[in-house]
Amino acid sequence: MIIRQAKGLGALSLMAATMGAAQAETFKVDVWADNWFAFYANEQKIAEDSVSIMTERSFNAETFTFSATLPVQLNFIVKDYKANNTGLEYIGTARQQMGDGGFIAQFTDTATGKVVAVTNRQWTCLPVHQAPLNKSCARSSNPENSCDYAETPPPSNWQSIDFNDSEWPAAVEYSEAQVRPKDGYNRIRWNSQAKLIWGQDLETDNTLLCRLTLSTL
Repeated sequence: MIIRQAKGLGALSLMAATMGAAQAETFKVDVWADNWFAFYANEQKIAEDSVSIMTERSFNAETFTFSATLPVQLNFIVKDYKANNTGLEYIGTARQQMGDGGFIAQFTDTATGKVVAVTNRQWTCLPVHQAPLNKSCARSSNPENSCDYAETPPPSNWQSIDFNDSEWPAAVEYSEAQVRPKDGYNRIRWNSQAKLIWGQDLETDNTLLCRLTLSTL
């Protein structure tokens, strides 16, 4: 059972308890993403970044809560900003470039204050949009015609706890120096075990599906 929160991000209130809810655990979630995320507990959407993915340089942090019985599948869709399928930013300006991603999250048991899950290399992250595949096109005056990209649809039922993600690549941990987090990142007191993660390439991997099963507290 999942009890979805109401009232929006950062001030979500627990909905009325239903039969079986006494066995549910409530979690506070802190997320910082470059640029955008949506979070699902199993197949149920719980929260998403309050700033549109179409906003350049959106690096805000979000905090929200949700309740679920264990085990629960923690699922993120994370996206770096891109102007179009080229994977580039600021197209046609002197700042035209490849963007780079990165995100971090931690889950705290509200009953005990214990951090029970964090982003790290234990997560699996599947890139479903990658561009540009030929990085030299970032300097092109016509990148729409010269940049190659790869896009695949999300696997069916990928948010299910029963989905087999054994073929997915492990998330890659990155340092603060590599991701350069800002604008909200320092608002959160991050657990020392929480790591900034992304796919194999901070620049080319633009959209990722990331999963972790939380089985015990």
